[in-house]
Amino acid sequence: MKTSIPTLCALALGVAAVAASPATAAGDEDLAAIRQEMKSLRGDYESKIRELERRLKKAEARADKSEAAAKNVSAAAAENPVPAQPMADALPPPPQPPAAPRAAASANAFNPAISAILNGSYTASRRDPALARVPGFVLGDEAGLADRGFSLGESEVAITASVDPYFLANLIVSLGNDDSIAVEEAYIQSTNLPWGFTAKLGRFFSGVGYLNEKHAHAWDFVDAPLPYRALLGNQYGDDGIEVRWLAPTDFFLEFGAEWYRGDSFPAGNGEDNGAGTIAAFVHSGGDIDDSSSFLAGLSFLHTKALDRDTGGDLFTGTDGLGIASLVYKWSPNGNPTVTNLVVNGEYFFGHEDGTFNGVPVDTDRSGFYVQGVYQFMPHWRFGLRYAELETDAPPALLAGSALDDFGHTPQSLSALLEYDTSEFGRFRVQYTLDDADLQTDSQITAAYTVSIGSHGAHRF
Repeated sequence: MKTSIPTLCALALGVAAVAASPATAAGDEDLAAIRQEMKSLRGDYESKIRELERRLKKAEARADKSEAAAKNVSAAAAENPVPAQPMADALPPPPQPPAAPRAAASANAFNPAISAILNGSYTASRRDPALARVPGFVLGDEAGLADRGFSLGESEVAITASVDPYFLANLIVSLGNDDSIAVEEAYIQSTNLPWGFTAKLGRFFSGVGYLNEKHAHAWDFVDAPLPYRALLGNQYGDDGIEVRWLAPTDFFLEFGAEWYRGDSFPAGNGEDNGAGTIAAFVHSGGDIDDSSSFLAGLSFLHTKALDRDTGGDLFTGTDGLGIASLVYKWSPNGNPTVTNLVVNGEYFFGHEDGTFNGVPVDTDRSGFYVQGVYQFMPHWRFGLRYAELETDAPPALLAGSALDDFGHTPQSLSALLEYDTSEFGRFRVQYTLDDADLQTDSQITAAYTVSIGSHGAHRF
């Protein structure tokens, strides 16, 4: 018996009507007929449910038998492998659905990031750069001027990668114009220390000053300012350890301390069992308004030397150097892509105490530089820099030596014009009126710097 849903609804309404009407509205025969029809409907649905349950049990039994048979076949095939059938008899595998797109984890998740910096220049000067000196100051091995003519300068190859969740490693190898190879930096740095601390171990540039830890290709001008040349041998870098702490303040506030072997100029020969140099610094900065910001710093470097040899002159003693730095940056509404201005200056004050070629010395030295670089339109920048040095007169026994300034105040003035193809391609022309030596020199340098690989951009 098959009854539709509308029929059931009609029957239900009928029952309700009968129940709601007086007993005299329907006879006993009508009530009996309705009860019989409802009983028949109930039996019909119960039989259908039983039939569905029976069919479900049969289907489950067949599925269990198929699964058991498949397991037996797999086990038998593993014990008695069947030779592969010819390709003509093999059925083609079902087409695989296209792989769902996956987010890239990292460009160097399993491989180190490798980059290279290529430099080249052409220099013309009135005087031979090999004869350049700064009266009153001994110069480190790296403080010389660029050779005349075409030069590759110093190129770099850098390899950087995460070691694990706790450290990253960085190796930078420099390739000199004379085909020499040197390790410029090689260190590991923590990435997971608590409370704002960071530690660095290995060989690296010190965090003193503003320019010191920047690589030469990231400087605005082609060469280092005069005080860096005379007092730090261009840059101070050595083997050691560094710890920094970033304070949890609304503005930028960072403290750092360093402990070095003491082989690099102005130190020498790793005094105090190879731990003769210490340094400390503090950096602070923040936004002035929507268009300008500043960064200020104070640094101190204390070195020891034992028979430090600079061109045949020997020094044994201590050298203390303090640096005050200030940087101002401006760009309209914080967007430097069209125009921007960077002005920075540093003041150096040092004291050297010891013996120079066996003669006691106790000398104060100072210097400063100030520079500004203005991007007046996209890709184009113009800059000016002035630098100056001063030193005490040496003892009478050292008259005429490298420590004698002959009453001369070393100074230099540089002008820069730069065109950038992008953050990774720079072409610069620099003119320097160099009055650091007793005879004034004029130098013109045209240089290119390009970075390839995963090297980050050095910009505003």
